[in-house]
Amino acid sequence: MIQITEKALGHIKSIMKSENKENFGLRIGVRSGGCSGLNYVMAFEDKPLVNDEILEVDGVKVFVDVFSALYLKDAELDFKDGLNGSGFEFRNPNATRTCGCGQSFSS
Repeated sequence: MIQITEKALGHIKSIMKSENKENFGLRIGVRSGGCSGLNYVMAFEDKPLVNDEILEVDGVKVFVDVFSALYLKDAELDFKDGLNGSGFEFRNPNATRTCGCGQSFSS
């Protein structure tokens, strides 16, 4: 299952609070598209789907659908900030190729 760093978790909690979504879960997944074939997606949802894998990290529920779980096994979600920009970043050992922006990959 996917790992979430403390830094990413802090930003997720901050966003949940600012958007009044503290009782929601975070959906993390992949969808077809992007310049490398698959895009990472994240969204707040009020409840999981029937076949979701559910993970709880420091009070934050994380929902991952069965399809996405195959591509996100042992991946890590981090948050980077620096001179070249900031944002969430996936480190995915299942990706054989990634695009320059880091938002899509192929496996």
